[in-house]
Amino acid sequence: MIDDTRFFGRNPLGWLLCFVVLGLAACAQVSEEGVKQPERKLVYPDPPDEPRFAYQRTIHSSNDVELDTADDIRKRLLLGDAPRAGTGMRKPYGVGVHHGRIFVSDTANRVVTVFDIPEARVFSIGNNPELQLSERIAKPIGISVDGSGDLYVADASAKYILVYNRDGKFLRKFGGPDYFDRLASIKVDKKGERAYVVDIGGVSSENHRVRVFDAKTGKHLFDFGKRGTGPGEFNLPRSVAIGKDKLYVVDGGNFRIQVFDMEGKFLQTFGQVGKQLGSFGRPKEADTDAEGNLYVIDAAFANFQIFNPQGELLMFIGERGEQDKPGAFNLPSGISVDEDGRIYVTDQLFKSVTVFRPYKLDENSGYLSNSTAAKAKK
Repeated sequence: MIDDTRFFGRNPLGWLLCFVVLGLAACAQVSEEGVKQPERKLVYPDPPDEPRFAYQRTIHSSNDVELDTADDIRKRLLLGDAPRAGTGMRKPYGVGVHHGRIFVSDTANRVVTVFDIPEARVFSIGNNPELQLSERIAKPIGISVDGSGDLYVADASAKYILVYNRDGKFLRKFGGPDYFDRLASIKVDKKGERAYVVDIGGVSSENHRVRVFDAKTGKHLFDFGKRGTGPGEFNLPRSVAIGKDKLYVVDGGNFRIQVFDMEGKFLQTFGQVGKQLGSFGRPKEADTDAEGNLYVIDAAFANFQIFNPQGELLMFIGERGEQDKPGAFNLPSGISVDEDGRIYVTDQLFKSVTVFRPYKLDENSGYLSNSTAAKAKK
């Protein structure tokens, strides 16, 4: 582990203690005299180290995104109407973000649920009545969004990559049963030119690999990786993240991250099985930020770890919790970093999307602001 106090503070061993304390603390504290204290913000790392990230919000359903009109509020106050029933998620898995629009794959509902924060609305992609059967989603797993907002969905049942625009219009599909043994995840570059698709293989398959396609035409370009434990070999690969001229593959069964150039040439590996910081228990999805730092979800640790481009651990965020509360996870699966540096994490058990922001970024700044929608509702 490196000692980079510019990024993650002076006492990395103190992170475990501070996060446990923060997880146990209530958002609003009460003194011994029973006087309510000011709300304590959940930040990472804990003081006295300089905070780098802060918890912002958790989304469970459309009620967390859609805004009440003044008329809605008056009716509830005067007539005692119950709050509207929200549209929630049954089993969220992957997540992608584009300009404040959050896309979440829901394997149980067989759709991609879209939470549009700037427009304060929620809708679904993949089950629209106007879509033909071949254009609908059967079991969405990994998803990816390119720089124009086009959505790429890895359909584990159909074994196709389905492509929609950001409003849900079907555009095309590629791949198919002849290309994948066990389709798991996809990552598309920001230009929408290349799609890196993970074929997780399985016990009876030797095809543990990454298959690379032209994202616009669907033409298969090349593959890299095969089943094994050596450099450049995979055992149940889970996902791909695109960094600055690097590809990071979450090699789940080998409990490590493998690094390749953009053409699939092996460069290095880091991580191992273990309980200490920088190790992995059950790594799943990953993403990178604008600086090339790597964010890796670990379902066993119920957190995500942040590494620099060289694979050195910077910090981690999250802890295991049996109760759904800020900063706690139980079965995290997907992760995405948006244009402003916000981090989005899905939890399958809590049926939620949790959002963290860079500490110096104001809550209402950037693409996640819904001030325009709020004014329209008045």
